[in-house]
This record gives sequence, structure tokens and C-alpha cells, in this order.
Amino acid sequence: MSKKVAELLNTQINNEMYSAYLYLDMAVYYEKQGLDGYENWFTIQAKEEMDHAMLIMQYMQNNDMEVNLLPIAKPDKVFEKYEDPLYASLEHEKLVTSLIHEIYGAAYDIRDFRTMKFLDWFVDEQGEEEKNASDMITRFELFGRDPKGLYELDNEYKARVYSAPSLVLD
Repeated sequence: MSKKVAELLNTQINNEMYSAYLYLDMAVYYEKQGLDGYENWFTIQAKEEMDHAMLIMQYMQNNDMEVNLLPIAKPDKVFEKYEDPLYASLEHEKLVTSLIHEIYGAAYDIRDFRTMKFLDWFVDEQGEEEKNASDMITRFELFGRDPKGLYELDNEYKARVYSAPSLVLD
């Protein structure tokens, strides 16, 4: 693994932890609004992001690369309407996708096939993350502006359960 790829992976650990903070911030917003289902959805999302950081850290350790934990920035988004966190979530997932692609590109440039194989899971995961965020926006726009529809969506999101990612690391 090159120094550049290792640096990008270290930075991505921080980006994933920031993502967890951002989603926890969204969960706190929804809790204050009395939307426990949305709170649940974003709390689980935060756990997934922490898992992503841990996967990258473990991969680096398994490959004898130094892990440097960086300070995690405080989320700076202000949410005023129910849909604000949904749009911020999609925007953020698109950013994370671009960061994963940057690491993948750096690994590709030096033919670091092991890291590319490792990142394949993250590339797929980001496609899923963007779709989930986009679907939440679509569903909110269709049903969430009506109190009964918002209530039903919120109840649906209460049913989401956490499941840790299954990824075999080299």
C-alpha cells in the first residue's frame, strides 16, 4: 500500500466518524420533533458509519499500516424543516461516494488490487446509501407533508433494525 493510499484511508476513517456524528445530529433533531422512527433510522445510520470506520481501521492494521485518528469535526448543519436532514443526508452520501472513488482511483493508479478489492464493498455500499437517502426524500415528498402520512412513515422507520456489515478483511 502506498503512503498516499494509506493517508486517504486514514482520512476516510475520520470522514466515516464525522458521518456518524452528522447522523447522530440528525437523530437528535428528529427526537426533538417527536419523530421517533426517523430518530431510529438515523441512529442506526450512525452505527453503520462507525462500523465503516472500524472496517477501514482493521484493514489498515491487517496490512501493517499505521492508523492515525484525527479530530472529528462538529456537524454544522441547521435543520428547520422535517425534510432538511433528508436532503443533507443525500448530499453527504454523494460526498462520501466521491471520497471512496478518490481512494479507489489512487489504489488503481498503483495497481493495489488488494485495496481495490476491499473498496469494492464500499463502492457497492455507497450505491445503496445514496438510493436509501433518495428514496427517503421521495417518500417524504409523496406522503410526509400530510400529518397522517408522516405518522405512517415515522412508524415504518421505527421498524428498522441494526445489522453489522459482513465483510471479510485481508
